[in-house]
Amino acid sequence: MDEKAKRGRIIVRTSVIGILANVFLAAFKAVVGIGANSVAVLMDAVNNLSDAASSVITIVGTKLAAKQPDKKHPFGYGRIEYLSAMVISLIVLYAGVTALVESVKKIITPETPDYSPAALIIIGVAVVVKIVLGLYVKGVGKKVNSDSLINSGSDAALDSVISASTLAAAGIYLIFNISLEAWLGAVIAVVIIKSGFEMLGETLSKILGERADAQLARDIKETLTGYPEISGAYDLVLHNYGPDSYNGSVHIEVPDTLSADELDKLIRKVTMEVYKKHDVLLTAVGVYSINTHDPEAISAREKISNIISSQPHVLQMHGFYIDKEEKTIRFDIVISFDAKDRNKVYQSICDAVQKEFPGYTLQAAMDTDFSEE
Repeated sequence: MDEKAKRGRIIVRTSVIGILANVFLAAFKAVVGIGANSVAVLMDAVNNLSDAASSVITIVGTKLAAKQPDKKHPFGYGRIEYLSAMVISLIVLYAGVTALVESVKKIITPETPDYSPAALIIIGVAVVVKIVLGLYVKGVGKKVNSDSLINSGSDAALDSVISASTLAAAGIYLIFNISLEAWLGAVIAVVIIKSGFEMLGETLSKILGERADAQLARDIKETLTGYPEISGAYDLVLHNYGPDSYNGSVHIEVPDTLSADELDKLIRKVTMEVYKKHDVLLTAVGVYSINTHDPEAISAREKISNIISSQPHVLQMHGFYIDKEEKTIRFDIVISFDAKDRNKVYQSICDAVQKEFPGYTLQAAMDTDFSEE
């Protein structure tokens, strides 16, 4: 069984456990809530049902995401997992809004709860079950990099706090004869809504496209520069098509003496190794040639490198090549997003280099490091 199939089975198994646990908890809490006339317990039961629905969506999303690439979606269906995580967050939001509406109604027209010892025991057991379930589901989610499971686990952990609060409210009522049911229900609802918005924000951020993981980018560049012919790896762009599913492109800096055949062999080797080691498919590998046998060109590179490095917010220079016959100098400069005006920094560098090499035409590009920390 390959790693992706194994990951899918783990997610489905964990989700099934979540469904069973939440359905049982919802049933018991509904009985307790109706019997005790407790809106807080009933809202807690509704929340458990929403958790069960979330687990169902996680299973469906995982199954759909595992579909093989086809003509319509050649990069696969992995991003469906992000959509399922978004649906889960919307369900959490809906549950929170529903709970808030019901709680406000009970605040306006309060009803007196009636707790039995059995009801309190069931609520106490629910707290323990939810703590264990939340830790388990979230732990598995982090292990297999599943946002849906992480969201479900976080929601379950939040439920344990909610159930504990319900138990505390019951204790206050039994000891002091003060009913905090409706008010507690409102607080619970607000917490659920806040959690739903946070989940939704994180998922939308990934759908919009976050920068690549900096450590993964460093590891890929390290693999590339491990080849003696490659002096640098730059412009790494990774496109995410689902958890742990990346396609990308990169530029490598190689000597200007390599033939087309040698370059072809090198690019094929590095593409295969990056895929095997990092599970990233490099769909394009561009080439920067560097001067290797011209002392004047090497001296010019060092001089320009010093000019560039003296400027603030410049992360690196790469792709340098000087053509003395055509009187051109080409290079890329990476300017940090921290710069107040990146274009101003770029123009300042171009002016300084042009002043030092007045007889040459500059072909300088302002570049971006997409894995910049």
